[in-house]
Amino acid sequence: MQLFEKTVSSENIFNGKVVKLKKDVVELPNGETAVREVITHSGGASVIAEDDGYIYFVKQFRYPYNKVLLEIPAGKLNDGENPETCALRELEEETGLKAKSVTLLHSIYPTPAYTSEITYIYLANELEKGSAHLDDDEFLNVEKISVDKVKQMLINGEIHDAKTIVALYAFFNKAKI
Repeated sequence: MQLFEKTVSSENIFNGKVVKLKKDVVELPNGETAVREVITHSGGASVIAEDDGYIYFVKQFRYPYNKVLLEIPAGKLNDGENPETCALRELEEETGLKAKSVTLLHSIYPTPAYTSEITYIYLANELEKGSAHLDDDEFLNVEKISVDKVKQMLINGEIHDAKTIVALYAFFNKAKI
Protein backbone atom coordinates (compact mmCIF):
# COMPACT_ATOMS: atom_id res chain seq x y z
CA MET A 1 0.00 0.00 0.00
CA GLN A 2 1.19 3.50 -0.86
CA LEU A 3 1.62 5.43 2.40
CA PHE A 4 2.41 8.95 1.18
CA GLU A 5 -0.02 11.83 1.48
CA LYS A 6 -0.24 14.63 -1.10
CA THR A 7 -0.78 18.23 0.02
CA VAL A 8 -3.89 19.66 -1.63
CA SER A 9 -3.87 23.06 0.12
CA SER A 10 -2.00 24.82 2.91
CA GLU A 11 -3.03 27.73 5.14
CA ASN A 12 -0.71 29.59 7.52
CA ILE A 13 -2.49 30.05 10.85
CA PHE A 14 0.21 31.52 13.11
CA ASN A 15 3.79 32.79 12.73
CA GLY A 16 5.54 33.03 16.09
CA LYS A 17 9.07 33.56 17.34
CA VAL A 18 9.73 29.83 17.86
CA VAL A 19 7.08 28.02 15.82
CA LYS A 20 4.69 28.43 12.93
CA LEU A 21 1.34 26.68 12.65
CA LYS A 22 -0.25 25.69 9.37
CA LYS A 23 -3.36 23.76 8.45
CA ASP A 24 -3.05 21.53 5.41
CA VAL A 25 -5.60 19.50 3.52
CA VAL A 26 -4.05 16.28 2.24
CA GLU A 27 -5.10 13.52 -0.09
CA LEU A 28 -4.83 10.15 1.64
CA PRO A 29 -3.63 6.92 -0.02
CA ASN A 30 -7.28 5.86 -0.45
CA GLY A 31 -8.18 9.09 -2.32
CA GLU A 32 -10.08 10.67 0.60
CA THR A 33 -8.95 13.97 2.16
CA ALA A 34 -7.99 14.85 5.73
CA VAL A 35 -6.75 17.88 7.65
CA ARG A 36 -3.21 17.97 9.05
CA GLU A 37 -2.21 20.66 11.56
CA VAL A 38 1.55 21.08 11.47
CA ILE A 39 3.86 23.04 13.73
CA THR A 40 6.96 24.00 11.78
CA HIS A 41 10.11 24.47 13.83
CA SER A 42 13.68 25.20 12.76
CA GLY A 43 14.98 22.25 14.75
CA GLY A 44 17.49 22.14 17.52
CA ALA A 45 20.73 20.71 18.76
CA SER A 46 21.61 19.23 22.13
CA VAL A 47 24.88 18.08 23.58
CA ILE A 48 26.12 15.63 26.19
CA ALA A 49 29.12 17.01 28.00
CA GLU A 50 30.92 14.36 30.07
CA ASP A 51 34.09 15.15 31.95
CA ASP A 52 35.95 13.07 34.49
CA GLY A 53 32.98 10.79 35.22
CA TYR A 54 30.38 13.56 35.43
CA ILE A 55 27.72 14.69 32.98
CA TYR A 56 26.62 18.32 32.78
CA PHE A 57 22.90 19.11 32.82
CA VAL A 58 20.76 22.20 33.03
CA LYS A 59 17.68 22.57 35.17
CA GLN A 60 15.08 24.99 33.93
CA PHE A 61 11.41 25.76 34.28
CA ARG A 62 9.37 24.50 31.34
CA TYR A 63 6.16 26.46 31.09
CA PRO A 64 3.99 23.91 29.19
CA TYR A 65 4.52 21.37 31.99
CA ASN A 66 4.70 23.88 34.86
CA LYS A 67 7.79 22.01 36.11
CA VAL A 68 11.52 22.33 36.41
CA LEU A 69 13.15 19.71 34.17
CA LEU A 70 16.63 18.22 34.08
CA GLU A 71 17.99 18.32 30.51
CA ILE A 72 21.20 18.23 28.57
CA PRO A 73 22.17 21.65 27.15
CA ALA A 74 20.20 22.39 23.99
CA GLY A 75 18.70 25.10 21.88
CA LYS A 76 16.93 26.12 18.72
CA LEU A 77 18.77 26.34 15.42
CA ASN A 78 19.08 29.89 14.13
CA ASP A 79 18.13 30.50 10.48
CA GLY A 80 20.67 28.70 8.28
CA GLU A 81 22.72 27.51 11.27
CA ASN A 82 24.51 24.18 11.13
CA PRO A 83 23.36 21.84 13.97
CA GLU A 84 26.98 21.22 15.04
CA THR A 85 27.55 24.98 15.41
CA CYS A 86 24.32 25.26 17.40
CA ALA A 87 25.40 22.46 19.77
CA LEU A 88 28.77 24.14 20.43
CA ARG A 89 27.09 27.53 20.94
CA GLU A 90 24.40 26.22 23.29
CA LEU A 91 26.91 24.26 25.37
CA GLU A 92 28.93 27.40 26.03
CA GLU A 93 25.94 29.71 26.45
CA GLU A 94 24.23 27.47 28.98
CA THR A 95 27.11 25.85 30.89
CA GLY A 96 30.15 27.99 30.25
CA LEU A 97 31.94 24.97 28.76
CA LYS A 98 33.67 24.95 25.39
CA ALA A 99 34.22 21.82 23.35
CA LYS A 100 36.93 21.55 20.70
CA SER A 101 34.46 19.55 18.62
CA VAL A 102 31.28 17.52 18.83
CA THR A 103 30.36 14.10 17.45
CA LEU A 104 26.85 13.36 16.23
CA LEU A 105 25.26 10.57 18.28
CA HIS A 106 21.73 10.64 16.92
CA SER A 107 18.99 12.73 15.37
CA ILE A 108 15.38 12.39 16.45
CA TYR A 109 11.90 13.48 15.39
CA PRO A 110 10.48 14.41 18.84
CA THR A 111 6.77 14.42 17.91
CA PRO A 112 6.29 13.39 14.27
CA ALA A 113 2.49 13.48 14.36
CA TYR A 114 2.34 17.28 14.36
CA THR A 115 5.74 18.97 14.18
CA SER A 116 8.57 19.15 11.65
CA GLU A 117 11.23 19.56 14.35
CA ILE A 118 14.42 17.51 14.14
CA THR A 119 16.71 17.49 17.18
CA TYR A 120 20.37 16.63 16.70
CA ILE A 121 22.16 15.02 19.63
CA TYR A 122 25.92 15.48 19.98
CA LEU A 123 28.72 14.39 22.28
CA ALA A 124 31.14 17.14 23.31
CA ASN A 125 34.84 16.40 22.81
CA GLU A 126 37.76 17.93 24.75
CA LEU A 127 36.02 20.25 27.18
CA GLU A 128 37.51 23.41 28.60
CA LYS A 129 36.15 26.25 30.70
CA GLY A 130 34.56 29.21 28.95
CA SER A 131 31.89 31.59 30.20
CA ALA A 132 28.13 31.19 30.19
CA HIS A 133 25.98 33.89 28.60
CA LEU A 134 22.29 33.11 28.75
CA ASP A 135 19.57 34.68 26.62
CA ASP A 136 17.66 37.50 28.34
CA ASP A 137 14.62 35.29 28.93
CA GLU A 138 16.59 32.19 29.94
CA PHE A 139 17.08 31.18 33.57
CA LEU A 140 18.70 27.89 34.50
CA ASN A 141 21.01 26.13 36.90
CA VAL A 142 23.89 23.93 35.78
CA GLU A 143 24.21 20.56 37.51
CA LYS A 144 27.14 18.17 37.31
CA ILE A 145 25.99 14.62 38.10
CA SER A 146 28.12 11.48 38.30
CA VAL A 147 27.73 8.98 35.48
CA ASP A 148 26.68 6.28 37.96
CA LYS A 149 23.96 8.48 39.45
CA VAL A 150 22.74 9.46 35.96
CA LYS A 151 22.44 5.77 35.03
CA GLN A 152 20.36 5.15 38.16
CA MET A 153 18.17 8.21 37.50
CA LEU A 154 17.53 6.94 33.98
CA ILE A 155 16.61 3.45 35.23
CA ASN A 156 14.35 4.96 37.92
CA GLY A 157 12.46 7.15 35.43
CA GLU A 158 13.64 10.38 37.05
CA ILE A 159 14.55 12.03 33.74
CA HIS A 160 11.55 13.03 31.61
CA ASP A 161 12.92 15.08 28.72
CA ALA A 162 12.83 12.96 25.54
CA LYS A 163 16.01 14.32 23.92
CA THR A 164 17.92 13.80 27.17
CA ILE A 165 16.69 10.22 27.52
CA VAL A 166 17.62 9.35 23.92
CA ALA A 167 20.97 11.11 24.30
CA LEU A 168 21.83 9.22 27.47
CA TYR A 169 20.93 5.84 25.99
CA ALA A 170 23.00 6.64 22.89
CA PHE A 171 25.88 7.83 25.07
CA PHE A 172 25.84 4.83 27.38
CA ASN A 173 25.67 2.42 24.45
CA LYS A 174 28.63 4.03 22.64
CA ALA A 175 30.82 5.31 25.47
CA LYS A 176 33.31 3.18 27.34
CA ILE A 177 32.67 4.33 30.89
